[in-house]
Amino acid sequence: MLDIRFPNLGIVLKNVKDGFSVFGFEIKFYGIIIAFGFLMAYILVSKEAKRTGQDDELYLDYVLWLVIPAILGARVYYIIFSWKDYFQAGKGFKNTLIDIINIRNGGLAVYGGIIAGVIVTIIFARKKKVSFPLMADTISIGLLIGQIMGRWGNFFNREAFGEYTDSLFAMCIPVNYFSANSNLNGLVSSGVITQKMAENVVTIDGMHWISVHPTFLYESLWNLALLIIIMLYRKHKKFDGELFLIYLWGYGLGRVWIEGLRTDSLMISGLNIRVSQLLAAVCVLVASVILVKKRMDYAEIVSNKSKVDVDE
Repeated sequence: MLDIRFPNLGIVLKNVKDGFSVFGFEIKFYGIIIAFGFLMAYILVSKEAKRTGQDDELYLDYVLWLVIPAILGARVYYIIFSWKDYFQAGKGFKNTLIDIINIRNGGLAVYGGIIAGVIVTIIFARKKKVSFPLMADTISIGLLIGQIMGRWGNFFNREAFGEYTDSLFAMCIPVNYFSANSNLNGLVSSGVITQKMAENVVTIDGMHWISVHPTFLYESLWNLALLIIIMLYRKHKKFDGELFLIYLWGYGLGRVWIEGLRTDSLMISGLNIRVSQLLAAVCVLVASVILVKKRMDYAEIVSNKSKVDVDE
């Protein structure tokens, strides 16, 4: 059963596959969406570069620099905090390596990609002798487009969802999608679903379904709202780097909330702390401090200029 339902919205999506085959080679929608997200991000960034008087061709070079490090960063971040899932006794080097490089079923962490992207941008800006803060502002718009689209890869993979809910946006996934041969207790013990999901299984048309928060949808919509805010504000920014700081603040704020709903969060080993939630909170705090400081500096500059104009 490949259907996905949003029963409280009256939506039924039939036969939602996670990919297709071409001459026996399986192609995942997740990868296609990521690639299309990069393309759309570049188109938007290129237009923003032209609007702000930058060389738009510079950003084509930048994308070529960025693609592989961003994917590697996202993957490495994920593996570091899922170490036990990949490095298991008796598994063997070959099988471990295959699991590490296989990203067709997901396993990419957004913050890992962002960290890698910031490092690449700093190096690129220095090499090309351009402003890093201005680049960061321009790129933040494309970054949001990529994240808005990328989360729909999680939808097709039936991953990155939250705990049980019967709210308006509740998403129902058939239990047999995860394993046709496992019972609920088996799925709980293996960590595929939670005990709360198992205790609140929904029966539709004689089949068992779990009802969960579609956190991928929440994040996609949150990022869309953040993108609209930045697009409306960009002509009024007070200093280069402000849009990127607003992105860090806004995305971090949403991630703190949304990550708390998820059941598949990457955790700090030995501690009951969600890695991305902690990092998001740090981003909100740091961005807040810098924004306030920069705003105060800007206000002081404007005030001093006004005094000079009056004296003249």
